[in-house]
Amino acid sequence: MASEEREVDLVVIGAGPVGENVADRAAQGGLETVIVESELVGGECSYWACMPSKALLRPAQVLSAARALPGAAEAVTGGIDVAAVLRRRDSFTSDWSDDGQVQWLESAGIGLVRGRGRLSGEREVTVTAEDGATTVLRARHAVAVATGSVPVLPDIPGLREANPWSSREATSAKTVPESLAIIGGGVVAMEMATAYAALGADVTVIVRDGVLGSVESFAGERVTEALRSRGVEILTRTETLSVERTGGEVRIETSGGTVTAAEVLVATGRRPATADLGLERVGLDPGKRLDTDDTLRVDGFDWLYAVGDVNGRVLLTHQGKYQARAAGDVIAARAKDRPVDDAPWGAHAATADHHAVPQVVFTEPEVAAVGPTAEEARAQGKSIRVVDYDLAGVAGAGLSRDGYQGAARMIVDEDRGVMIGATFVGPDVAELVHAATTAVVGEVPIDRLWHAVPSYPTVSEIWLRLLEAYGRPASA
Repeated sequence: MASEEREVDLVVIGAGPVGENVADRAAQGGLETVIVESELVGGECSYWACMPSKALLRPAQVLSAARALPGAAEAVTGGIDVAAVLRRRDSFTSDWSDDGQVQWLESAGIGLVRGRGRLSGEREVTVTAEDGATTVLRARHAVAVATGSVPVLPDIPGLREANPWSSREATSAKTVPESLAIIGGGVVAMEMATAYAALGADVTVIVRDGVLGSVESFAGERVTEALRSRGVEILTRTETLSVERTGGEVRIETSGGTVTAAEVLVATGRRPATADLGLERVGLDPGKRLDTDDTLRVDGFDWLYAVGDVNGRVLLTHQGKYQARAAGDVIAARAKDRPVDDAPWGAHAATADHHAVPQVVFTEPEVAAVGPTAEEARAQGKSIRVVDYDLAGVAGAGLSRDGYQGAARMIVDEDRGVMIGATFVGPDVAELVHAATTAVVGEVPIDRLWHAVPSYPTVSEIWLRLLEAYGRPASA
């Protein structure tokens, strides 16, 4: 097959949102940039994760809100239109066409080479297209790896042979199965349990430990209770022993008995997608995460960067995009001999990865959190005070729907007098987390937070109630 050779300033492997942001910031910084992609430009988030999953979840959330509000409830005469939900989901994935994303790359002045990109030497990437043709890209300054992560398939007898769903199949399914078993208790598992239960499937969740282990335990408990009230069977502290597909049914043997379903979704975590990148050609271990400093430069290299899930720092799209902005900017700065600000919280340092990571779980109720949990903060040796408040006691919450249920927690570092973490559980709490993130990143003193007055009557009044529960400092 024919081969081509090109030299550019920066080569980015992976054209998901992380790779796109690295390439865009570097191009804006004056670098000639090429991005390599073996699948769809736009990546996992656009076609199989963030966008389609939230499109599946949103209609049920709106319907639930309407049914909880007298006056609107009387206007609701039907249930979820599954076909309409799936059509809307498809529109958010552009029917799995990346034409629009490719046009954006062109408008941003970023080159695109389609195919599997592998490191083939120092500052060198060889791209193999579907037809076998190769393109050798040589980078004058840097190579950035932004290939994301792939689902983990546990070593359970019969599981692979049963052709289980991953998150990709769950978010792109053309029909809703009569029943769905989910192995796992994390974000993907809980969101898909919420979505498919609302779409009419009988859902069973098999969890080896507890639900939503990355957030405060009370959040996982409330989500579990809500899903069970909607008919979802959640089997906690349950081991999956074997899986077998026979005909149109999947039979799952667990430590608590047998579960049968039309389909089984495996949602037990993800690992960095580094197995087929040619890492061995530059002395790194294939399949392992790529450890970096806070400018996202791989340890031991002055030309190789790893951004997003591949570095294992934080497996969240928004945090990967944050890293990408820092990486793209610092690559351009180093290439152009401009000053580099890599001090903590500097323009070229992804400091928030360590201290202020926001996350939202779009279940019903939603979970929104930033910073460490109380248990994590204590394990870090911090002297903390935990302040809890019932969200239902906030006027704006009660106005938003009858029977509002929710909870809020604020974690204060007593030595410094600043909030370092917060967790909210309840309808629409996703919109509360950015205010908390701003306070954590800005290290706003508690006595100054008293002067950030929440509008009345909004759910944001929770900030006043948390501060009241904490107690006003004498200096405020």
